[in-house]
Amino acid sequence: MAFTDKDPHNLSELARVIALGVRIEHRRARGKGVKRLENRVDAIREKAQAREDARRKKK
Repeated sequence: MAFTDKDPHNLSELARVIALGVRIEHRRARGKGVKRLENRVDAIREKAQAREDARRKKK
């Protein structure tokens, strides 16, 4: 279930995206690569959007 009507993410997904965002910023500050973490965030977002699109289509 989506956290808000305007956002397809649930609480678990929001927490994971925020935690990954923190890790991304820490790695950027140290000059390390972040592409792998960014890909994980993108995958979470795509999965959430697909789930919400399917749910709305079902209605």
